[in-house]
Amino acid sequence: MATFFQRNRVFLLHLSFWCFYYSFYIYAFSSRPGRDINFLRLLTFSMLQLSFAMLVAYLNYFVFLPRFLKNQNTWRYLLEFGIPFVLLITLRVFVQRYLSDGYSHHERYFYSTFYIVQLSFDTILITIFVAMLRFATGWFELEAKRKQMENDKLASELKFLKAQINPHFLFNTLNNLYYLAYSQSANTTEVIAKLSQMMRYMIYDSNYPKVPLTKEMEYMQNYISLERLRLNNEVPIDFVVEGSAENILVTPLIFITFLENAFKHGVSANTPNSWVKIHFKITDNEFVYTVENSKLKNVQPEKEESGFGLQNLKRRLELSYPGKYTLVTNDLEDRYFVQLNLSL
Repeated sequence: MATFFQRNRVFLLHLSFWCFYYSFYIYAFSSRPGRDINFLRLLTFSMLQLSFAMLVAYLNYFVFLPRFLKNQNTWRYLLEFGIPFVLLITLRVFVQRYLSDGYSHHERYFYSTFYIVQLSFDTILITIFVAMLRFATGWFELEAKRKQMENDKLASELKFLKAQINPHFLFNTLNNLYYLAYSQSANTTEVIAKLSQMMRYMIYDSNYPKVPLTKEMEYMQNYISLERLRLNNEVPIDFVVEGSAENILVTPLIFITFLENAFKHGVSANTPNSWVKIHFKITDNEFVYTVENSKLKNVQPEKEESGFGLQNLKRRLELSYPGKYTLVTNDLEDRYFVQLNLSL
């Protein structure tokens, strides 16, 4: 129903105006003091007035006003509109007199100058109002185009930001794979299988604006599995889900950046007491994602390369969840903590 009104809003706007005008004319004509109501006469006069007003208004709407908007010549517009207007007013007056009393001058009102002036003034007002509807229609179309361009721009930016993640992830994973192959690890084939699953998700499943949260978690667990293999299972990694992740849709690939940073800057197989904790808490109206990791001693954190990382992620969150997320980061002495809250 909403789509029908949106698609036909211009027609419905015009129709509403003419229904209101027709009702008002019938009321004004029938409520004059000292006049007996003849419904056939009332219907005839009201239809005549409605037809005449629509003829003048839409001649201007479809013919004279578009020419004026194109040429921007005021005097030419007044001349082009004024001559047909005078002729139509004259015809309207003669037809009204003929229908009212057959030129017998019994209906003095229709032979008065006041009637001609009032008819002309009312018709001009109606013509101006219908012309304003044309400008309103143009505004509707312009606003629709602006919103479409804005949506297209946002979609393109989101696509570009998401595309940046792929080479970043692939670069990191290939480094891990190179390390395992170089050390002739028996886990190399398993890494290739995990990488294949993750790439399939990134290439196909993540192309949708929203993906099931369970798919995103599976993708993250595959990533963690790769890190476990690289670290020879020597680093404690906790992955906890509190609440049900079923039937929840999220923007794809918005959680992996925190996880990558945790392993990149806070975990080393050669450093004792390294650890990573990942926690999902899901309620009816909120989703909380937390990543906490140890910090490597005497190691300066590397700057994000080529614009990837947190800035990329923050921009994606602004586009995908405007006003519906909070991001908290704490760089403590012995750990790094990040928490993302999303409103469902």
